[in-house]
Amino acid sequence: MKKILLFCIVLGFSCTKLDEKIYDRIPESKFPENETQAALRIIPTYKELADLIDDAGWWFWAQEISSDEIVFPTRLTDWDDGGKWRVLHTHEWSNNVDAVNSMWSHMYDGVFEANKALDELEPFKNEPTAKPTIAKIKTLRAFYYYLLIDNYGNVPFLTSFFGSESQPKKTDRKVIFTNLIADLKESIPNLPLTTKKYAVSKGLAYSLLAKLYLNAQVYSGEAKWAEAENYCDSVITSGVYSLESDPLMPFIARNENSLENIFTIPFDRDNLKGFRLHMRTLHYQHNLTYDMTVGPWNGCATVQNHYNLFNDNDKRKKGFIVGPQFGSDGRALFDGTAGAPVVINPFIPKLVMDASNSFTEIRMSGARIGKYEIEKGIGENLNNDFPLFRYADILLMKAESMIRQGKNGDAFVNQVRRRAGVTDFTGTTLTMLLEERGREMFCEGHRRQDLIRFGKFNDAWWEKPASSPSRNIFPIPQWAIDANPNLQ
Repeated sequence: MKKILLFCIVLGFSCTKLDEKIYDRIPESKFPENETQAALRIIPTYKELADLIDDAGWWFWAQEISSDEIVFPTRLTDWDDGGKWRVLHTHEWSNNVDAVNSMWSHMYDGVFEANKALDELEPFKNEPTAKPTIAKIKTLRAFYYYLLIDNYGNVPFLTSFFGSESQPKKTDRKVIFTNLIADLKESIPNLPLTTKKYAVSKGLAYSLLAKLYLNAQVYSGEAKWAEAENYCDSVITSGVYSLESDPLMPFIARNENSLENIFTIPFDRDNLKGFRLHMRTLHYQHNLTYDMTVGPWNGCATVQNHYNLFNDNDKRKKGFIVGPQFGSDGRALFDGTAGAPVVINPFIPKLVMDASNSFTEIRMSGARIGKYEIEKGIGENLNNDFPLFRYADILLMKAESMIRQGKNGDAFVNQVRRRAGVTDFTGTTLTMLLEERGREMFCEGHRRQDLIRFGKFNDAWWEKPASSPSRNIFPIPQWAIDANPNLQ
């Protein structure tokens, strides 16, 4: 159902009106006759987002595993995979590992699709029917480039598909940053204020501008805290978004209409596959808890120090799976290999567990991730849409930009804390705010960026020594350099 719905929402017309003549390529002498026809061009650009979340595109995992939040411990013979998960945690990656290779490829796939669509719409750029679609595509292209400069620093900046150089040189990310700001500001007047959560809106453009300005010191060398605050205000005062009553509501399986989510990637167990977090984190026996049609893989877990940031009154702590585990029939789960009941322990003895560890430690250590609702009867793919931007993040960004300007950000931080059922902060400091961002934004792909902005990404943490600031960006893949020496 979501596949059909996404098609309709992106195009911006009713699914019951299927009798219009629509062309599938440009140029056509009569194309675009209306906004619906022009909007066809956005679909390929939008579809590239789905690959970012799991190991097809690796963006999500590269942000989380390289941080102090999530780890894939080697569990005897499981989850070693040539060390591709481990090197992210220890900051020892090369330019020839899956994460580095795949992020680059899929982010540029999004750029290329956007540029191709914009080139094809160029003859119609002054037509009222084409302007909204052009604005949406430019906003999506800005999002892909935001990910590229955040993860890789200086990269080729291409704004044409058919007119691009075959071997482009890298552009300083400060220059790209400036161009993204200009493109977004130019696009906003032609974007809708409200729309479905998986379609481009003013809310997405405002959020992306706020995020770019919040990280301006990293991207351009010049802080832009006031500008970040202003664009947070644009989201807040729009009146479109608000906090859900429960902190886990934005992550339920049917979250496509969440009041809090600003821009999401739609997923569906049957038609829009690719979100498999539950498969990677749940214990082998958890299929009996959720009546799953497949068996999960017993992999990633929460770093214990991060889990310990949550007190027992924090409603967000319900997003972790710990303690004795039971089947849907109420009976205790039993791990035959370990010869013991399944009891998930937040403590992970070491990054590489081997024969010196008990099977109980190997198979049951580490708090598992239950933040995204796991429906009964689910298979390998979740139905939950993935929120790229949501209102709670905007409130915390607003607070941070205020604190960095010497103002008091308590009012905005405490909206988030009260919703979580924990006491108010007084005189919120940047240290307090970073911890709060870790609690609220856990497992949403923000932590690596946050740690870099706060100057903490190179610190030592569990099973990771202090790392070089050179690790703040990923290297360009070797295969891309081999194809284009200008990327060296």
